[in-house]
Amino acid sequence: MADSGRVKHDSPSSSPGPGRKKAQQSPGSKARYSVNAPGHCFRKVTLTKPTFCHHCSDFIWGIVGFVCEVCNFMSHEKCLKHVRSVCSCMTPTQIRVPVAHCFGPAGQKKRFCCVCRKHLEGSSALRCEVCELHVHNDCAPFSISDCRFCHQDGGQDIDTYQHHWREGNMSSGARCEVCRRTCSSSDILAGMRCEWCGITAHASCYIIIPPECSMGRLRNMILHPSCVQICSRNFSKMHLYRISENSQHSEMDNLDDVDTQSPVTSKETPSTGSPDTGKQTLKVFDGDDAAKRNQFRLVSIPRIIKNEEVVEASLRAFYIPDEAQDYELQSYSQQGLFTDDIINRNGTPDNKSIFKDTMSDSWVLRSKPRETEVVKIYSGPLRAEVTSVTAGKSSTVDSIVKEVLTRIGKRNENPADFNLVEVFMSSKQVQRQVLSGQEILLDKLQEIRKTSLRQMNQTRFYIEESRNRVAQVNLLLGGFPTQLEKEEYTQLLSEHLAVKSHLVSITHVYSGQGAVVLQISCFSEAERIYMLAKDTSISGKQLCSLVIPEIMQSKLAKGSCPLLVFVNPKSGGLKGREILYSFRKLLNPHQVFELTSGGPLPGLHTFRDVPHFRILVCGGDGTVGWVLGVLESIRHKIACPEPAISIIPLGTGNDLARVLRWGAGYSGEDPFNILLSVDEAEEVQMDRWTILLDAQEMTEDGKENGFLEPPKIVHMSNYFGLGIDAELSLDFHHAREEDPDKFNSRFHNKGVYVKVGLQKLSHTRNLHKDIRLQVDRQDVELPSIEGLIFLNIPSWGSGADLWGSDSDSRFGRPRIDDGMLEVVGVTGVVHMGQVQSGLRSGIRIAQGSYIRITVNKPIPVQVDGEPWIQSPGQIIISAAGPKVCMLRKSKAKQKKQSGSLKESRSDSPAPSDVRHSASHQAFIIGRLLPCKCAGCRAQPRPPTGRLSYLIYLVTPRIKFCQDLPKTCACFHPALHGLCLGAFRIDLSQFNDRSKMKLQSSLADWASLVSLVCQRCVQW
Repeated sequence: MADSGRVKHDSPSSSPGPGRKKAQQSPGSKARYSVNAPGHCFRKVTLTKPTFCHHCSDFIWGIVGFVCEVCNFMSHEKCLKHVRSVCSCMTPTQIRVPVAHCFGPAGQKKRFCCVCRKHLEGSSALRCEVCELHVHNDCAPFSISDCRFCHQDGGQDIDTYQHHWREGNMSSGARCEVCRRTCSSSDILAGMRCEWCGITAHASCYIIIPPECSMGRLRNMILHPSCVQICSRNFSKMHLYRISENSQHSEMDNLDDVDTQSPVTSKETPSTGSPDTGKQTLKVFDGDDAAKRNQFRLVSIPRIIKNEEVVEASLRAFYIPDEAQDYELQSYSQQGLFTDDIINRNGTPDNKSIFKDTMSDSWVLRSKPRETEVVKIYSGPLRAEVTSVTAGKSSTVDSIVKEVLTRIGKRNENPADFNLVEVFMSSKQVQRQVLSGQEILLDKLQEIRKTSLRQMNQTRFYIEESRNRVAQVNLLLGGFPTQLEKEEYTQLLSEHLAVKSHLVSITHVYSGQGAVVLQISCFSEAERIYMLAKDTSISGKQLCSLVIPEIMQSKLAKGSCPLLVFVNPKSGGLKGREILYSFRKLLNPHQVFELTSGGPLPGLHTFRDVPHFRILVCGGDGTVGWVLGVLESIRHKIACPEPAISIIPLGTGNDLARVLRWGAGYSGEDPFNILLSVDEAEEVQMDRWTILLDAQEMTEDGKENGFLEPPKIVHMSNYFGLGIDAELSLDFHHAREEDPDKFNSRFHNKGVYVKVGLQKLSHTRNLHKDIRLQVDRQDVELPSIEGLIFLNIPSWGSGADLWGSDSDSRFGRPRIDDGMLEVVGVTGVVHMGQVQSGLRSGIRIAQGSYIRITVNKPIPVQVDGEPWIQSPGQIIISAAGPKVCMLRKSKAKQKKQSGSLKESRSDSPAPSDVRHSASHQAFIIGRLLPCKCAGCRAQPRPPTGRLSYLIYLVTPRIKFCQDLPKTCACFHPALHGLCLGAFRIDLSQFNDRSKMKLQSSLADWASLVSLVCQRCVQW
């Protein structure tokens, strides 16, 4: 970037007192205070509302504060000399490796803009999908490409990574790694956080932390950036990270539009203003490109002001840290640009130019022509060595390269072997251009400034060794017909995509999924195929194309076990999208895959050479079965054939997640804690079953009468149902297909299940007459049932125990790895409802490892929640080869995460502190009457205004009160030996309905165990 000006700051010893003031100030000008902070320009302001210091996060007492006119950084007077946060206008100088951001719509949490430091409000806020950058829509063009560096790009080779610091927007309670004091704030943009290892620190403390990053607590499951290689030229970060560009991202198409208000802009309309305010508002363009696009910034100034001060305000609006004397304002009109009309040299004491509001309110900010200019040349994208050279009117690129090589100690190198590269560090995309040797560098700088001053501020020049880089782009194309040979896929590629055989080769074929992997040795050909495939359909099916990174196995750390994450954003409503965003931030985005973009295959292919890895599936039971099915089909092609699989339950039933202790459903847990649970989970084996559906035409007497349709093979992990259970699932499936937008929450989905169940109350289906059952080659007589269910896990229908917990000598205890299926029958919808409520269990029929079912008529069936109508014929269920490895959440971790209730009890008295010497104490809740037993000293606690209740459960080991009547049985024998202590339930945060439900459930429990003495307590 050209060094054409200087930052406004004095020596470090300068006082933040009166500061420098300009000799003759025009009306409306204010005293500015210069401090030892990069780029900031502070002035004293009078505070009219509660304000916090952005340096120390403390409240600013009094009415005087100091604010930066560029980035709105607010500070105490005592903190000015300690400020270390860089102003937004200087952030381009802090970039080590320019990496573009992937902008998407912001979430619902409270965040602050990283450019103007103001609170993000409304739908105009954006966030990066990979890092913690949050900006306003109009501030995004002024953010710089400082995203995380997540892979090796071509010839770059990095083994050690430094901390990647981001200011503000941290979780509450974050503590400084240096001083251990709280460094986060919910009121301002404060504190620093490394986006790799997660350590936090104050802005004044983080500079003493060693620069190398260890990747933190998740280092073993993070795919280290040094292990990932991808040639990214011609591809945006959205393509590289497989971030879907749907309709939600349409508002990001105009990120370069800057036609809204800047930090120095008033909220007036772009007109000359009201005569009463003494202000006028100008439209200011930063170059020809902005003028053509009508992209401007609004600058509010007094009606009578020096021309130089107008230029200063315009520079601040565009976050340009240069001096005002190097720039000028030119009047903008459709006919041309003029400069003389803005100057009025009459009527001023010092004969200085005065800017008046008598002319046009649209202006173009221009850089004045320069004879020479100091240019900063960076010696490489990964080194901070900077060389300043002077470029004149006759300085060519070759002469600049020769001078730089001499200064950096490479005078013996051939200048022809080096290039001068112009790098535009836009927030959305980093653009590189190699300059020709005979090009005049000064003319190039003036051309950039004429186009856009903002672009000039975000442009660098690198000197790089010229080398012939070998392009190697890997594309995965899916959507082809399945079960074809490699030659047939090659013919389809030539026919529909016109691939060039000398540049493109097929490296992998996944015929079961209808996908191929191409290795392309030309960037332009790779880009053409990538874009063309997205608009191509074969046999009525749309093709999908993905850029696949290459994991270098040799650079994986010893003992590392990276986590492969699959997220189904359609599951769990909006929670899937938020989980996807969280995991991209916590992990390397190259290890997080969205299942709507190509399914599980791209992720499994990317990790094919990793010797040991784990999988996290975020979705429902159907999503888990999908991943297991694809893994089973390509198991022989990956280095780790049995990766352990964990689950984040986002579906409706989530029965498999319940069995493996991952919970009944995701309810907003911290994603970082979820990853820790995955890291500490234990591996267990689970059976997986193959179901062969061989449809045959059946005669009236139940005999097979020829071929009806091709056999169908499906895999089952949870359960397989026939009859009424599958019929309800089929009706739910049809309702969801009619209006899928409504099915975005578990509560609504379960409501639909209840509705379709009520419609089947009067329905009768004599299922036992329509099928014949064989278990382990033995005929089994069926009772009168309407539904038959085969269980592999002890959870069915959103957590119901269909098999039951009662012991039975005829059957063994079911397990998920015993190689047996449990066969259970249900008599109808009412029976299913009783099972769901825990009042009954199913009808146990058999256990076995080989099942044969003969179906005499079309019948609804469902496998793991996926229903259809099955034609008559044979259904055979058998074990599907090796067991699958699953991750079960450890009990210790489960108790730790449920510790919020225990923590809420910590303020209550311990059992020893309960001062009740009576041998008889009752379960006390609600309105109590004094106990009539002479020996009972349980004092009634009247209800308070906060509706607080105190519950005492005291050990029954003590002897009964001597005066207690024999008819009073307050302690149940089953409770002997229990001592739950004392705890407090505060109902002030509950609504009326929740209070009633809580009191009712406690009353039912108390009466059930005979804990309440009816003679002592009146409810």
